[in-house]
Amino acid sequence: MMRVSALCLLMTSAVAAVAQDATLLRDVRKQIDSHYPSLETLYKHLHSHPELSLAEKETAARIALELKNAHCEVTTDVGGHGVVGVMKNGNGPTIMLRADMDALPIAERTKLPYASQVRTRDRQGRDVGVMHACGHDVNMTNLVGTARLMDELRAHWQGTIVFVGQPAEEVGAGARMMLADGLFHRFPRPEKCFALHCDARFPHGHVNYRSGQMQANVDTVDIVVLGKGGHGAAPQVTIDPVVIAARIVIDLQTIVSRELDPLDAAVVTVGSINGGTKHNVIPNEVRLQLTVRTTNDKSRQHVLEAIRRIATAAATAARAPEPTVLIDEEQFTPALVNDPEITAATVAVLKDVLGSDHVHERPMSLGGEDFSRFVLAGVPGCYYFLGTASPERVAAAKNGGAPLSLTHTDAYFPIPEPTIKTGLLTMTAVLLNATIKQK
Repeated sequence: MMRVSALCLLMTSAVAAVAQDATLLRDVRKQIDSHYPSLETLYKHLHSHPELSLAEKETAARIALELKNAHCEVTTDVGGHGVVGVMKNGNGPTIMLRADMDALPIAERTKLPYASQVRTRDRQGRDVGVMHACGHDVNMTNLVGTARLMDELRAHWQGTIVFVGQPAEEVGAGARMMLADGLFHRFPRPEKCFALHCDARFPHGHVNYRSGQMQANVDTVDIVVLGKGGHGAAPQVTIDPVVIAARIVIDLQTIVSRELDPLDAAVVTVGSINGGTKHNVIPNEVRLQLTVRTTNDKSRQHVLEAIRRIATAAATAARAPEPTVLIDEEQFTPALVNDPEITAATVAVLKDVLGSDHVHERPMSLGGEDFSRFVLAGVPGCYYFLGTASPERVAAAKNGGAPLSLTHTDAYFPIPEPTIKTGLLTMTAVLLNATIKQK
């Protein structure tokens, strides 16, 4: 009890030193207003020049330049295209702020004047559109803007801030790659880590959070269903992998509905199914791509084993060769758990700078986020969400109007102002709170 009381006292004094210092907060808001025009320009550039996971070369170069201009010691090519900017300001705690840099293989349909027109070849050689459909352009803009502000606010804090531009979040590989390349050994090891992310379901000017487990385990699974091709008019001399694949898709849905405890949330989604070339040709194979979300390791193992069992059983029933089931461990993303004490201190700051009515607790999500790997590597942290939609659209959607355009869709876009300003205000206050210079 004594340790908890001391912690609460420390949190309260730190919050008072930052959020309740009217002069300091007024200066922060003035700096945000001063930097905003150039940051909006940066945001629109990033939005219109997206790059896929593991191909973020130009994006990383721009982030590295921006961090250098904020007087960070910058290192590039950390774990692929990762960027690390170290800002030292005397003795004190070491804190990490991370932003993800990659975009998604989605053709943008927002009709914005700065919409992405980029097309490229993905790793499978397919021609795809590219879009920041998950708001990573906002996350990067926040990283750069926060670095600028903390550089100008050196008189108010002390310690070291490690600004991380992370590649390949969308494929669950970037954090693992940066850690493997010595992120916590080559650079100052942080005591805490922070990140924010866009939320399409909340109005701009608002943030939301969760203490403890926030997101799920994420697995990527590929199934190759094998058959015996032939003419569509003579199916009796073939083994039709399309029919087998259809059976697998249906049977996979029974894993969650009939094999797991109804209170144990999980999702098995078939996101892609490809096979065949012509109406009257039965193909030799069909390929399925799955995403699997589980909330604990026991359920994860059960679901993955069930996928293998169901795919094999469907093939056996059709006298087909054994299918290939590949669970891509390199793309596995472990569940994200926010540290309760750090989250409590963060929420206190958020409520003081935004007002309690603009800070919301959220339920756990089955989304995934490889920020979790930094936490599992021994650096506790807090990850929170930034509302990005217009309040009018949010209200209309709640009242049965047009649904909101969610992330990972071709119609999603954040409202730049005040979304970016809210991100800068909250994250700057959080970092000041963590590194405040004691008087």
